[in-house]
Amino acid sequence: MRRIGKSGSLVFFFFLLAGAASAQSSTKPAQKGSLHAASSASFEPLERWGAAVLAGDKASLAALYLTQPPAAAQTPQGKSNDPMEEPNFWVALHSMGLSRIDPQILEIDSSRPETESLVLHINLTINSSDGAKYLLVSASQVWVHTPDGWRIAATNRSDLLVAAARQLPEPAKPNPRLYPDPAEAKADLDKALAAAGRDHKRVIVVFGANWCYDCHVLDAAFHSKAIAPLVEANYHVVHINVGEYDHNLDLADRFQVALKKGVPCLAVLDSGGQLVTSQQQGEFENTVRIGPKDVVAFLNQWKPSKSQ
Repeated sequence: MRRIGKSGSLVFFFFLLAGAASAQSSTKPAQKGSLHAASSASFEPLERWGAAVLAGDKASLAALYLTQPPAAAQTPQGKSNDPMEEPNFWVALHSMGLSRIDPQILEIDSSRPETESLVLHINLTINSSDGAKYLLVSASQVWVHTPDGWRIAATNRSDLLVAAARQLPEPAKPNPRLYPDPAEAKADLDKALAAAGRDHKRVIVVFGANWCYDCHVLDAAFHSKAIAPLVEANYHVVHINVGEYDHNLDLADRFQVALKKGVPCLAVLDSGGQLVTSQQQGEFENTVRIGPKDVVAFLNQWKPSKSQ
């Protein structure tokens, strides 16, 4: 997945939040009316938000957004300080035939007091006379804790997108901490290399970030029933967090990965820490374009030989 600029990043939301907070002290369709809440269970207000969207309940939805000052919204059409901008967009889905919403948390940042910043991958099912349509929205939300409870202070979202069909398994519940703090990268790498030195496996270094849905898909593939045994028998996997393409660039240079092509981007090291191969053409950055055979072929090509 590539990211153009930082308009979709948490950096943008912290900027918007500054004013608001200072004023405060491809799957099968589910049954109609279902809210897939498991993936949002780590933040209960998001469940209430999803339920209000599913029900088309404009009043309940609007109550979750700040009005004084108004929640700041970044949409594909531009910035807005209309507190009804987002409620109107989301409630309109109900009249379109919304039957399912699955707001998956890809990344969560709780580093600021009384603030939760979420990066979301939101799957939608729309039922119409033409059959079910599967759509998605990429979004981020900054929630602040007010005397009246959690409220949304800033948002950023894409337009409605057609959900792409993937051959790779998608995560039922993405791990928003799949990629640890960027500062942990070197220690994690040293640990994996030490283990590889003992069992003579190789190390797969996966450069990516939690905001990257393709990174979560690749990890789901690595843990799938068909591929996990191949990974476990031959590799230790290390996830290196590149942040907004501004962290661990020294490691990316060291292992000659082409981050400019997007993430996830992989390098393979031998048990002694020497580079075996690295991806140069964004081979895995778009998991719509690859399938299990591509992942298996990569793993088989670069696994250690029996003599090692």
